[in-house]
Amino acid sequence: MPRFALLLLCLLAPLSQADEHAHDLAYSLGVKLGERLRDEVPDLELQALLDGLRQAYRNEPLAVDAKRIESLLAEHEAQLANAPERVEKAKTAEQRFLAMEKAKAGVRVLQDGVLMQELRAGNGRKPGPKDRIQVRYIGFLADGSQFDESQTAQWFRLDSVIAGWRSALQQMPVGAQWRLVIPSAQAYGEEGAGDLIPPYSPLVFELELLDTKE
Repeated sequence: MPRFALLLLCLLAPLSQADEHAHDLAYSLGVKLGERLRDEVPDLELQALLDGLRQAYRNEPLAVDAKRIESLLAEHEAQLANAPERVEKAKTAEQRFLAMEKAKAGVRVLQDGVLMQELRAGNGRKPGPKDRIQVRYIGFLADGSQFDESQTAQWFRLDSVIAGWRSALQQMPVGAQWRLVIPSAQAYGEEGAGDLIPPYSPLVFELELLDTKE
């Protein structure tokens, strides 16, 4: 075989592998999207889906008005959230998660089913039900994904925060740091909170109480 032909084959092989990788990645993304949408929208118009995907990906003018798109997607999400099978699945997952957390060493059950694990003891005063509190915190969903974090110490009125915080913080001395697991009924319940917190989501917080004032 001529030397230039051998060189050409050597150059083409990596290109072919790169093309195959790009194709397989795109296909894999399509498979995952298809599996999710198959369950969510069994009668989905695939051609319309492909048209929307192509136009959005290529930054082309859209065939449907942006406000109508937002309205349709919000309606779709609301229907999904209230589907009986999804609600039951979410409730079951929450109960399983709470049971696992409750079984961990050092966990105490506070009022309204809030679970507490002491990370650092405190010896200051405990807040009253209408006091102002200064805290640092990180919030996680049950799957470990972070949905919120205070970049600096934050002040709140205790009567303005979620129920799980209210009940736990009134038992928490200044200087303490706790890990709290809050049932959805003491957080955002069946409504959730926008795109960040799905309905029936128990929340996990690493919470530090820095100060409290009447």
